[in-house]
Amino acid sequence: MDKAHRHEELEEEAAKPFGLMGYFLTPGELMHACEKLKNAGYKDFDAQTPFPVHGLEKAMGLPPSKMPWIVLTCGTVGLLSAIALTAFVSFDYPLVISGKPSFSYQAYVPIMFELTVLFSAFGAFFGLWGVNRLPMFYHPSMKHPSFPRATDDAFFVTVEAKDPKYDASKTRKLLEDLGAREIVEVTE
Repeated sequence: MDKAHRHEELEEEAAKPFGLMGYFLTPGELMHACEKLKNAGYKDFDAQTPFPVHGLEKAMGLPPSKMPWIVLTCGTVGLLSAIALTAFVSFDYPLVISGKPSFSYQAYVPIMFELTVLFSAFGAFFGLWGVNRLPMFYHPSMKHPSFPRATDDAFFVTVEAKDPKYDASKTRKLLEDLGAREIVEVTE
């Protein structure tokens, strides 16, 4: 394979479309667009907003978050490890004070509470990084010329090319009909 042919293949791979992006000026417009995209059968689309928009996940048809289960699991592990720690310490190094039994759990409630909270906090922090696939230093949506406005006053929607219903011209027409501004095809 010659270098020129390989160079052309690399350019084709680099120019592979990621999807179509456009933005809206209000959260209401974005909610309406996400509902219409969901109703039109699109599954692989995302929204980027400058602040949380209540109800957007429902408008997009997203499943409930896994975070409560991650935090609950980590909190339970924290509580169980605190119980194991205090039981081990009580029986490994028993101190009989005022005739109390070896494992007097009332004295260990603060330890159990603190480890439950600590493990829950770690679960929330690291779970959020995992669920959101962070750190993400680059995303194709960053190529949109107006994307910096996503942190200020614009509400972006991205319909990904991997969506089975994606057709560049039909999807562009749908976004135009929904009132999206600056519709751009971004590449990977």
